[in-house]
Amino acid sequence: MSILIDEQTRLLVQGITGREGSFHTLRDRAYGTQVVGGVTPGKAGGSVEGIPVFDTVAEAVQETGADTSLIFVPARFAADAVLEAATSGVDVIVCITEGIALQDMARAVAYLEGKDHVLIGPNCPGLISPGKANVGIIPGEICTRGSVGLISRSGTLTYQIVHELTQRGIGQSTCVGMGGDPVHGIGFVEALGRFEADPETEAVVLIGEIGGSDEELAAGFIAEHMTKPVVAYVAGFSAPPGKRMGHAGAIITGSTGTAQAKAEAFEAAGVRVGRNSTEVAEILREIVSRGR
Repeated sequence: MSILIDEQTRLLVQGITGREGSFHTLRDRAYGTQVVGGVTPGKAGGSVEGIPVFDTVAEAVQETGADTSLIFVPARFAADAVLEAATSGVDVIVCITEGIALQDMARAVAYLEGKDHVLIGPNCPGLISPGKANVGIIPGEICTRGSVGLISRSGTLTYQIVHELTQRGIGQSTCVGMGGDPVHGIGFVEALGRFEADPETEAVVLIGEIGGSDEELAAGFIAEHMTKPVVAYVAGFSAPPGKRMGHAGAIITGSTGTAQAKAEAFEAAGVRVGRNSTEVAEILREIVSRGR
């Protein structure tokens, strides 16, 4: 199995006719994802290499049965695109767009709270269930089908650690890039819960970074609810306090939100923490080998 997306996923792309939208749409389709339609207001009736384009998400869903949306809409319209997808009945909403105003995403996330829709992002690489479906910009070439789930705040570190795992013959069930913004959709806790419930996921890699409290919350959840082994990596051990490092959410104040504090929280929960991507992959190889 996998989480969130699989061979049955029916994908539509909001912003399909833009440069990034069309490029990654065609890459995802070439990977094997069922891309059933796209949305660009004012361009209904057109197509992108055979993929029909609609004016609205509601029309696309009605005509194609799409259940997942991938958003490449410019930042000032992206939060509204998330809301449009949700109100049109899309189950999984993946927002790649970065630079969305904090108050816009706060409004969108508040609307989704308590509803069945799952938001991934924004400012994220999306997610991939290797050999089944790719919804986003994660390079499918570095992934391989297997039993290790991955949830990450960093796109680049996702690619690096997935590549290291694949090189060691360790496949992945689903890789989820949650994004690095302070206001976002799915987080570590929800993803961990889904991986715990997935019978084909045997272990999980969690990739965190400085800033915020997502990692500490994850450590608490792992201690109380996870029966499967979790290996963590936290970027930012050398980051100076009070500096934003890369992502909008990656800022620390004093000892709060530091890589050291997060690593200590994980270790207290029984989670092994790798200090670099190679060490993370080696720990996973040890765990997987022991399981076999």
